[in-house]
Amino acid sequence: MQRAIALVDCNNFYVSCERLFQPKLEGKPVVVLSNNDGCVVSCSREIKELGIKIGTPWFQLRDIARQYGIVSFSSNYTLYADLSNRVMSLLSQFSPDQEVYSIDESFLDLTGIPGRHGDYGQQIRVTIRRCVGIPVCIGIAPSKTLAKLANHIAKKQTMYRGVCNFNAMVAAELDSLLSGIEVGEVWGIGRRITSRLKMMGIHTVLDLKRAPAKRIRAEFGVVTERTAAELNGECCLELEGVTSPRQQIICSRSFGSLLSSLSDLEQAVIAYVSRAAEKLRSERSVAGGIQVYIRTNPHRERDPQYRQSILMALSSPTDNTRLLCHAALTGLRQIYRTGFSYQKAGVMLTEILPASARPRSLFDDIDAQQRSASLMSTLDRINRRMGSGTMQLLGEGLRKDWAMKRGSLSQRCTTEWGELPSVQALVECRNGKRHE
Repeated sequence: MQRAIALVDCNNFYVSCERLFQPKLEGKPVVVLSNNDGCVVSCSREIKELGIKIGTPWFQLRDIARQYGIVSFSSNYTLYADLSNRVMSLLSQFSPDQEVYSIDESFLDLTGIPGRHGDYGQQIRVTIRRCVGIPVCIGIAPSKTLAKLANHIAKKQTMYRGVCNFNAMVAAELDSLLSGIEVGEVWGIGRRITSRLKMMGIHTVLDLKRAPAKRIRAEFGVVTERTAAELNGECCLELEGVTSPRQQIICSRSFGSLLSSLSDLEQAVIAYVSRAAEKLRSERSVAGGIQVYIRTNPHRERDPQYRQSILMALSSPTDNTRLLCHAALTGLRQIYRTGFSYQKAGVMLTEILPASARPRSLFDDIDAQQRSASLMSTLDRINRRMGSGTMQLLGEGLRKDWAMKRGSLSQRCTTEWGELPSVQALVECRNGKRHE
């Protein structure tokens, strides 16, 4: 039986999330900006047609934005994460085997599912658009690498109506499509390998597919050889249904304005530790160490420069925000120096292991650990239900003058009670009267 792997990819995901609650933006040029509104991280099709690329600094686009009426948004990660979870949860109903590859991509194994997989893909598209409101494109193929390319074609060529099924094509038709795609579009083929491949006369995906396997392995190693094998329909990369626990959890931000006082840095570090600890608990893990770092702005060459980090070992692995904050603040006070204007701080949780594998000792206070677990569980439950940051440590402060700049932040329409969209309904009665 031929394998059938589908890659479902949300179209211009961040932009689509913003348009979902502002339908008037459909068909208009829209960009989403990075932290501190620095550069473009997501853009609509209309933006791409203007020649604007991902990574372009926003300050360079202000004149163009006024000329073409470009609408910009600050990154609303809370909204994007929630809508992503809804999409992925819905996709899990279409296949028993799913790999959530990124915030906007998911692989599904459709092997053995009866019927035409192209029609099934259209059903998936319609369901996601109706139930969540996010447009998606789908590529179907016998391998993950080919599924990625099929998805690429589904986005580029409207004749496929958002679903491209390589399995339904004859060999000549598929090779014709692959001959029109540059080799650099292949998943896992970076710029350096692309340059070397072109020097060898391999310019298109079809060229790489037909290249001798021994030559590819000799020049680039086994990983690229497997990529070429996947282009020939051989499934070398299986779906990873269970996400491997992370080895590190990092939370860092550039400040909205430069900071010089220790108290401001402490507030920021507490906030970052709180976010990292929340992720740690969501993965049912504990951390045995925490690293803290601070630095000035390296681009302000006239300012005194300083950067430093410190790794703090914990007496026992934990997921308790208060204990992690205590260790982080102890480290921060050791590396902090007066006389500098700090642009960024961050924390990194290390030595991560499953909570079930936490080492035990004769001196463990079981009652204290149970109280700690109950407190953290309550904290997370309240913040999930009422919105992120509803309950926080006092040390985070309330003003957060250090927070990153997000001058065009949209509302968190799906996670914050106070930001839920309001709806007005016009009801016409039988007697002809209308009521709102």
